[in-house]
Amino acid sequence: MKLPATYYHNPDVVALSRDLIGKYLFTCIDGVFTGGYIVETEAYNGVIDRASHAYGNRLTPRTKTMYKAGGIAYVYLCYGIHEMFNIVTNVEGNPNAVLIRAIQPTEGLEVMQVRRNMPVNKPTINMGPGSVAKALGISRAINAFSLQSDTIWIEDRGLTFPDQSVAAVPRVGVDYAGEDALLPYRFYVKGNIYVSKPNK
Repeated sequence: MKLPATYYHNPDVVALSRDLIGKYLFTCIDGVFTGGYIVETEAYNGVIDRASHAYGNRLTPRTKTMYKAGGIAYVYLCYGIHEMFNIVTNVEGNPNAVLIRAIQPTEGLEVMQVRRNMPVNKPTINMGPGSVAKALGISRAINAFSLQSDTIWIEDRGLTFPDQSVAAVPRVGVDYAGEDALLPYRFYVKGNIYVSKPNK
């Protein structure tokens, strides 16, 4: 069952980012079904978070998606190369987001192999946010799509991880954010082979 729209309206983006560990992310792109369960996330706490695209109420053609009501996809291009999939959270006007950094693949493995041009048993197939988006067929073409749609959605299938199995550490690649770069807003399943590095 898809997570209800209200799930994403939680104002605590950090708690929601942790709760998404173990939830299943699915896509149906061009009629092809792929997905797996989330094993790594990062929280971005809107206008007060120096690492967030919306820090200081920054509103641009790219970030306007973040200001919509939670429960939609925020997909942007990073370094002119990688598509990155985020989940918009909170209520309209509060631009919080959760970046999906890694999944454990469970569905559409052969399709992922073709999209990533590598064997599915190679951890890098879904390691890091750019890899996740490519493996699942996510692109900016579905930016702002509802997570209640039949194109991209998240399900709770009862998989949970106890706190001792989940690391809470600083985010990756946000050194520009000063003190905010040290916030423990990255969550991952300890020891999972698909988690991006550093995984310690």
